[in-house]
Amino acid sequence: MMKHFRVGALVTLLAMVLALSACSKQNDTVILRLGHSLDTQHTVHKAMVYLGERLDYYSAGKMKVLIYPSSQLGSEREMVELLQIGSLAMTKVSASPLEGFVPEMQLFSIPYVFRDKEHFWKVLDSELGKSLLKGTENVRLKGLGYYDAGSRSFYTTDSPVYSPADLEGKKIRVLNSPTAVRTVKALGGAATPVSWGELYTALQQGVVDGAENNPPSYYLSRHYEISKFYTLDEHTSVPDVMLASLKVWNGLTQQQQHWLTLAMADSVEYQKTLWQQASDEALAAVKAAGVEIIYPDKQLFRDAVKEFHESFAGTEVGKIMQQIEKM
Repeated sequence: MMKHFRVGALVTLLAMVLALSACSKQNDTVILRLGHSLDTQHTVHKAMVYLGERLDYYSAGKMKVLIYPSSQLGSEREMVELLQIGSLAMTKVSASPLEGFVPEMQLFSIPYVFRDKEHFWKVLDSELGKSLLKGTENVRLKGLGYYDAGSRSFYTTDSPVYSPADLEGKKIRVLNSPTAVRTVKALGGAATPVSWGELYTALQQGVVDGAENNPPSYYLSRHYEISKFYTLDEHTSVPDVMLASLKVWNGLTQQQQHWLTLAMADSVEYQKTLWQQASDEALAAVKAAGVEIIYPDKQLFRDAVKEFHESFAGTEVGKIMQQIEKM
């Protein structure tokens, strides 16, 4: 996965970022540079801005965050690699690709591991959630916290989905993840990996019959213009993860680490509120645009993936799933 560096692809980025320095000092103020791939209107970007404000507050101006949004410093993968060598201080990634670093992270891509939103955050805030973050230290990364990315649900073009039986034979776009492919297959659909940038056209031309994502993504991508049926089955909840360079983290004093930890906790709570608001607004907007929003019987979907869950019996992921179920 992302464990090995691709030197050629990073030469230009390295030259630029090294010139900036991941963590620098100006008049005794520590400046942490944070790069990400999101638009500045995204809730996570706004939460990062708030992170900077809280860090400035806790440190009394001795620490600041400088943000480079919209892939200014490269792709998500490239920025993770820059973190690993200490050329960038922080970035945000989805938990899904972190499977390559921490195999247990794949549990977020397994359907219906969490009962509801409350259960989801109870797990993430627990020692188990913290241990998953700590697992990234084996590859020179420091997990700082989780951001809410909602739950993924199906949307389709030609006909609605009320139960797994309605997914039978439908080509559903999925993330390029083995676990995501298995999820759609378990629910009866034909999993079809398509890049996010090509998905609108793929839906328009019938290359796929539908896709799955959270409400804000469904709305902002304008996929609702083509796929008029949105089934809130909420099969997976994959959080975003804020990562720091372990090299940069270890270069901070204990006091500075404490300030950053406090600021990150505030940022997480702030983003939860922003995300809920964005989700509510997205659902209202697509409904006003003529989308049929379907609230299915989720138990039908849970029953359909029972065998999928049982396939993890005896594995480390299976043991974690059992712990989660008991919480």
